[in-house]
Amino acid sequence: MGGRQLLFRSLKQAIHPTSKPVPGIATTMSGPILEGVLAINKPPGISSAQVIRDVQQQFNPSKLFRPWLDRERSKIENESHNQRQKRKVKSRKLRDVKMGHGGTLDPMATGVLILGIGSGTKELGHFTTECTKSYEAVVLFGAATDTYDTEGKIVGRKPYDHVSRQAVEQALAKFRGKGTQKPPIFSALRVQGKRLYEYAREGIPLPEGFEIKERPVDVTELELTEWYPGGTHNWRWPSTEAESAEKNLARQALPDQLGGASPKKDATEGETGEAVLKRKRSELNEGGASTTDGSSSKRLKVNEDASSDEPTPDIMPAAIKRLSTQEGAQPDTEVAQPPKDAEQPANSDAKAAVPLQDEDTNNKPKPCPAPACRLKMTVTSGFYVRSLIQDLGVAVGSLACMSSLVRTRQSDFQLPTNVLQYDELQAGEDVWGPKVQALLEEWNEKKNARDSTPQGEQTSSKVADAQTGDVK
Repeated sequence: MGGRQLLFRSLKQAIHPTSKPVPGIATTMSGPILEGVLAINKPPGISSAQVIRDVQQQFNPSKLFRPWLDRERSKIENESHNQRQKRKVKSRKLRDVKMGHGGTLDPMATGVLILGIGSGTKELGHFTTECTKSYEAVVLFGAATDTYDTEGKIVGRKPYDHVSRQAVEQALAKFRGKGTQKPPIFSALRVQGKRLYEYAREGIPLPEGFEIKERPVDVTELELTEWYPGGTHNWRWPSTEAESAEKNLARQALPDQLGGASPKKDATEGETGEAVLKRKRSELNEGGASTTDGSSSKRLKVNEDASSDEPTPDIMPAAIKRLSTQEGAQPDTEVAQPPKDAEQPANSDAKAAVPLQDEDTNNKPKPCPAPACRLKMTVTSGFYVRSLIQDLGVAVGSLACMSSLVRTRQSDFQLPTNVLQYDELQAGEDVWGPKVQALLEEWNEKKNARDSTPQGEQTSSKVADAQTGDVK
């Protein structure tokens, strides 16, 4: 900053005293212009986009962000007529504080969600591609779903009585370190302008010639912290079964893991997964309902927005294909298989491997009979915890899905130390205002310190931080 700028700022502060000035934060007559990066503790049940809308609802009318909005309006007023016309659509959004997030969290997930505010949105690339993240996740054995978590529909079941804490801890060793991982179909990656989960929900194939590519990942920490024997926990399998076409496609993609073709004969026997899909879609298009199974098509319609429509053969193998995340690791077929007495009889129904969770006489659901465990991990950006859990279930000779996920740390934002609590928003600006201001000022101070550090020292610092799992 030049001498004239420093003199100008000093004069302004003398005329309009403010709190302790923070380098990098401009000040106006109405107060400091706050922008930068902070983190909020996302609650379960809402999307990351909804969190942004909720935060904006509090920030927009606040005194704290009035200077930022005033500055943006002033910029537009000083623009030429042609510039205003180009920004006509954008100007309509000036009632909202500019905001974005640095890595989405599933609706069921909780924990650290990075928010970029104002110019801080330009810094979000670091959080999506360069930093490490820490998670705590719960694994529920015995069943696999189309979404890899308990929010989806069951596509397969397998015995679980043989799954022990020791077996899981031994299997975890193959997932530590550097390797590759293929994102699940239910992910936010874009293909030709369309997110992968949109292809899955709409039941349409991926563009011809496109394949979901494996990406490099690094698991620097992976530990089993708690073990829950069957019947001792409250996590449950989904209550919704996948449609026949979805199950057939899943079995075609994972014949060894899901038991091959279904032993139950029905109207779809002898048809390929693609033929089943074409027939069902034809029936649905001809009258809005299936002529062979009205209840089935009704379930399809109800669940259309909740999870996924019937995937195509191009989608399902990418969605549930097992991957090893350890370089040089051997296929999971070399992992010790469960005892024969735990295997499902060849002539039994697939559901017999994992009994349905019946309710007792008091209408209270019985505890899930399958074991569960809690994992703690630190991973690089782009890692999918759901995929790890899917692979872990296969590695111990069963199936598994994710029942809970908490992001405990991202970069240097960590629960509960330097994260805004979501319920503080509803308490009003008197509660969240001072904390938000302190978080943004702290972030700007760190950013200015990094910007003033020579590039060589920054690189050395990043390497050291990465080795300790604390990338700034």
